[in-house]
Amino acid sequence: MTANFSFQRLAKCSQTHARVGIFSTPHGVVETPRFMPVGTLASVKTLTPSQLKDTGAQMILSNTYHLHLQPGEDIVAGSGGLHKFMGWDGPILTDSGGFQVFSLSKMRKVTEEGVTFRSPHDGKIIELTPERSIEIQNILGADVIMAFDECPSHISTYEEVEAATARTYRWLERCILSHKRLDQALFGIVQGGIYLDLRSQAVVDLEKFDLHGYAIGGVSVGEEPDMIRKIVQDTAPLLPVNKPRYLMGVGTYKEMIMAIASGMDIFDCVIPTRWARHGTAMVKGERWNLKNAQFRRDFSPIDADCPCYTCQNFTRAYLSHLVRSQEILAYTLLSIHNITELIQFTQKVRNSILNDHFTKQFAQWLN
Repeated sequence: MTANFSFQRLAKCSQTHARVGIFSTPHGVVETPRFMPVGTLASVKTLTPSQLKDTGAQMILSNTYHLHLQPGEDIVAGSGGLHKFMGWDGPILTDSGGFQVFSLSKMRKVTEEGVTFRSPHDGKIIELTPERSIEIQNILGADVIMAFDECPSHISTYEEVEAATARTYRWLERCILSHKRLDQALFGIVQGGIYLDLRSQAVVDLEKFDLHGYAIGGVSVGEEPDMIRKIVQDTAPLLPVNKPRYLMGVGTYKEMIMAIASGMDIFDCVIPTRWARHGTAMVKGERWNLKNAQFRRDFSPIDADCPCYTCQNFTRAYLSHLVRSQEILAYTLLSIHNITELIQFTQKVRNSILNDHFTKQFAQWLN
């Protein structure tokens, strides 16, 4: 593999594809399976890097598309790279920008060369190609960078998805040729929509390149939960066993358990901070709206079993007050708790796999 990168599988569940591993990067290790907080604009919303580290976060995600638009990769490079720019010394992954660009369905044009779109900030016409995406990510300097892909809509026809999947393969070839840094690992993305034959062929095609890691993309973009489950269950076991596997855009208990049982390693989702900004706490997989009257005089912590700063120092009543008052502190404290909740959950899952108790301990989420 590229210098300073390795993946070691330490254990496997005897009844599922769930596994435990160590993904080593130039900025530290990621103990898998692991939830990865999202810091789209070089910031996990409302949290300082110190607070983020206290949640147990090991690796975070930032986004090429958004950082290119603002502040621009040249400014990030001028600060010494993304790690120094945001004050985070742990591993970072940057998404290629593909999903964000393709979500601009009315503002972009896709060709074999790449994508042309109008900036939502100032209306400027921008062209993003596989080469340009990799160039920007090389400049940003994250540990893991993603290949530029085409993410088709969940309502696309078979022919449309087939064409997008084939283009993603051709774009990957161009990404590999454009990638210049040995201290960055390049991950490829398996597309194919809801069509399992296209997913299977995409894995075969991507494996030819012996990439540093592999991601399953194009899920959680409108499909029914049962279809997402089927896609991941059928695709994940096909991926190389000796490389890290990344499922993009999931972050609920049930989604992660399903993915872990299928053999996936790392996950990202905006849920913990987005829910926090809406006054919602995650508690053992449930959603609690702290605006509800039941919390106004409840002087217990959100979760007495949670080790986070929020649960160790504040009550539900106080948090309910902050949420009702729209105090910014509410969003910080709830983000601390929600991220800790998901990371603690994946740590418990990891321990259960090491002890081969996974299916017994997490049976309620596997059904």
